[in-house]
Amino acid sequence: MDIQKHRVVTWLMHITQHYNPNAYWKMRSEVVRNDSKVPKLIRLWYFYRIKRMDAFNNASMGTGWETGATFVTPPRLYHGLNGIIVSHYASIGKNATINQQVTIAGGNKDEAVVIGDNVMIGAGAKIIGPCRIGNNVRIGANAVVAKDIPDNCTVVGTMRIIVRENK
Repeated sequence: MDIQKHRVVTWLMHITQHYNPNAYWKMRSEVVRNDSKVPKLIRLWYFYRIKRMDAFNNASMGTGWETGATFVTPPRLYHGLNGIIVSHYASIGKNATINQQVTIAGGNKDEAVVIGDNVMIGAGAKIIGPCRIGNNVRIGANAVVAKDIPDNCTVVGTMRIIVRENK
């Protein structure tokens, strides 16, 4: 009896927990994709679940993942979701690393932020659109980026200072 009770409790915890990274990114990719083969009713359920997880994360950690933001692969979040804000029109490439307290902002489609592959964004960095961040770019902690960054660069400071080109 105890084993069955434990299984039921484990199953209920799995269903009701607020943030499950694997389930979140799977459901999010199906909701955002226009060519998804998942039935609309299930997509609606996924949408409800991710909005519920987003609401909990926003209330408890100050996080805001807008539903329209696209990610080629789920980003690496070494410090969790703590204070990360991503705008609705942001597009983030493969293997992105996003640290805590990062803001990626762009007001509409014309002001969208496009981030390339293999980008590392340091803690507290602010990326304000419209701008394009190239591939293999490192953005330092508390940097403010409001202009385009070419590929293979390291950026620090508040005035988009390119320290060096990575090779």
